[in-house]
Amino acid sequence: MSYVNIAAGNISPPTIEYGKLAPILIVLGAAAVGVLIEAFLGREQRYWAQVQVSLLGLVGAFAWTVALGVSSTPHHVAAMGAIGVDGPTLFIQGTILALALMSLLLIAERRHEPSPFTAQASSVPGSPEERESLVAGITQTEVFPLMLFAVGGMLIFPAANDLLTMFVALEVLSLPLYLLCGLARRRRLLSQEAAVKYFLLGAFSSAFFLYGTALLYGYAGSVRLSDIATAISSKAGTEPLLLAGVALLSVGLLFKMGAVPFQVWKPDVYQGAPTAITALMASCTLVSAVGGILRVFYVGFETLRWDWRPMMWAVAILTMLLGAIVAITQTDVKRMLAYSSIAHGGFLLTGVIATNQAGLSSTLFYLAAYGFTTVGAFAIITMVRDAGGEAWHLSRWAGLGKHHPLLAGTFALFLLAFAGIPLTSGFTGKFAVFQAAVAGGATPLVIVGVLSSAIAAFFYVRVIVLMFFNDPAVDGPLVVSSPTSTAAVAVGALATVVLGVVPGPALHLAQSAASQFFVR
Repeated sequence: MSYVNIAAGNISPPTIEYGKLAPILIVLGAAAVGVLIEAFLGREQRYWAQVQVSLLGLVGAFAWTVALGVSSTPHHVAAMGAIGVDGPTLFIQGTILALALMSLLLIAERRHEPSPFTAQASSVPGSPEERESLVAGITQTEVFPLMLFAVGGMLIFPAANDLLTMFVALEVLSLPLYLLCGLARRRRLLSQEAAVKYFLLGAFSSAFFLYGTALLYGYAGSVRLSDIATAISSKAGTEPLLLAGVALLSVGLLFKMGAVPFQVWKPDVYQGAPTAITALMASCTLVSAVGGILRVFYVGFETLRWDWRPMMWAVAILTMLLGAIVAITQTDVKRMLAYSSIAHGGFLLTGVIATNQAGLSSTLFYLAAYGFTTVGAFAIITMVRDAGGEAWHLSRWAGLGKHHPLLAGTFALFLLAFAGIPLTSGFTGKFAVFQAAVAGGATPLVIVGVLSSAIAAFFYVRVIVLMFFNDPAVDGPLVVSSPTSTAAVAVGALATVVLGVVPGPALHLAQSAASQFFVR
């Protein structure tokens, strides 16, 4: 549809369905309000104002998303065809908003972390105002609007119905994350190094994505996914321009989810970023990235599946095996969970490769189950601390179960869910994606997935044994909890148990969402 009616000599304004786009607009609007708060409010008032605005924005967007899922008609295309509003979009957006709310609880807790300059404030050179600014300035309230802008991009990315909109969403979600990764207080140099690595590699992946978009436009004459699918169906054979465009576009998509061989940024960034930001990235960013992959390969390249499935087979196998094997050698708990996330990315690709409705619904369920467990696990990491801050080294977790059995038991629950032990959400998610892959003719891939799960179970059980069967050190870490971190852990544990013991309602919701997937 064109905006310009040349024959009539007038210009028609674009049609924007604001009600359908309201969740995205609410989050981005709250982010804009957060920028104004940073500009016009004093330091003393910023923190609570930012927390309240962020909380209201995410809760309002989540409520509107639920309302759209209940009342709206499926297969709706909004904003002149740029945004697709359907069942998978609303499911993924609701999952992102729920996980963002949990991550917000952890980010808000950073205010209570003691400043490393507090004890030496009197010895810091400069005026009293400068010393006060140095100590009080540790409360980085700018993280709240940055987080909201990133979440806004995450909401657009899996809903984008054309590649240019998807590219804009990719940059909107990525640029704030580059900044947020460099804001760690205790490991400042490591955090800044992680941010630089993430920025440089992310810039390269964005260039690949844009170059692939240009090649696909040259092939189909359009960047809209439905037009690309029509061009593929109408032309006999596959042209090199099409295959090159698909390959380059896949680089950008697979990089964002951290699939092999584009995973090298993930352990360093997870380790160096503030743990609350790591929780946001490990959950919301992964959900958004996989949602974008589903959108592109199930809508734009569905008729080309016999060409891209062999590539995805190789990527999924390498991702599962490398993530599981390398995680065994890790001694840093955040790097261990980073490689665990890489392995889970391979399990998710198993559902994508199924290319059927069961694969779509099982992948949606897996994203929700894994996201809640991940945020809960990182919330516990923020609570286990020693004199230098958070206790990242696994040796510091020795004997934790003897002094803090409830906390260690909850962390063990999360680890067992990652391993896919029955009666946890991880088992239900893996069973669902493997079942869909078998139905889609990918049984060898499922065998590799089961072997990778067995390998991964080793290092999960190793941490559990370390916590409960080793003697604690004399100067062992302390557990520092707050209402917000405790709430995040409780929600994560509840979701892990409920989705494992009573998965029926969530599976039915995912299946209902998958049945409303539109193609045009």
